Amino acid sequence: MRIDRVKFVSEITRQNITLLELAKKADVSRVTLSNIKCGKSCSDVVGNKIAKALNVRVRDLLED
Repeated sequence: MRIDRVKFVSEITRQNITLLELAKKADVSRVTLSNIKCGKSCSDVVGNKIAKALNVRVRDLLED
């Protein structure tokens, strides 16, 4: 799964949450989130955890 880095950064900025806070909330590593922020892909499980922690739909974070 490839999360759109612009959508991802926009959402964490909108929610005023740090990568460390999101990592704890989503139960994924901060390094994983940093990699996603840099444009790397992630597993479906990780993508779902992130979307749930941000309270958004997964498809709202995916690349078009």
